[in-house]
Amino acid sequence: MSRFTGSTWKVSRRLGYSISESGKELKKRPFAPGQHGQRRGKLSDYGTQLQEKQKVRFVYGVSEKQFRKTFEEAGKLQGKHGENFLKMLESRLDNIVYRLGFAATRAQARQLVNHGHILVDGKKVDIPSYRLQPGQKISLKEKSANLAVVKAALEAQFSKVDYVALDANNVGTFSRLPERNEFLQDINEQLIVEFYNR
Repeated sequence: MSRFTGSTWKVSRRLGYSISESGKELKKRPFAPGQHGQRRGKLSDYGTQLQEKQKVRFVYGVSEKQFRKTFEEAGKLQGKHGENFLKMLESRLDNIVYRLGFAATRAQARQLVNHGHILVDGKKVDIPSYRLQPGQKISLKEKSANLAVVKAALEAQFSKVDYVALDANNVGTFSRLPERNEFLQDINEQLIVEFYNR
């Protein structure tokens, strides 16, 4: 199953969850798309678990294969499986590029990474799933800083999270691993653990 490239607005409405985390998708029509969108039946346990998994998978824009692989890796770490899993997804390079405000969406951030615009500790990294370690520096290539999408995103200055920092020269730092209560607060990761452990 490849990465989803369709309308995140439709997905957000279907899942009843804002994939962009802005809430914009659900403001106009807070029900599922299509003729029967407003008639919602009660979900089974499996349906609830699947829905929670899809919310997180679409938020980070990863393929099912990559999602599962990360989930399995998280299971080998000490601590809570679900929490470690979300922290690993949150530490992805494309996500941190988005969190720093270099891109307006995660899809845009992924493109910046894919096209070689992003440096990690001064070296080009073009793998969106690259997992950052606390203390690493993330910056734009000199020419890339002039891209219209980057300028627009930086000017928008949407709210940033406390575990990333951006200095006056637009050099970002992944300061530390996030605490669980600092991101995706509406997600119940235990449901995802239950989904894969069925």
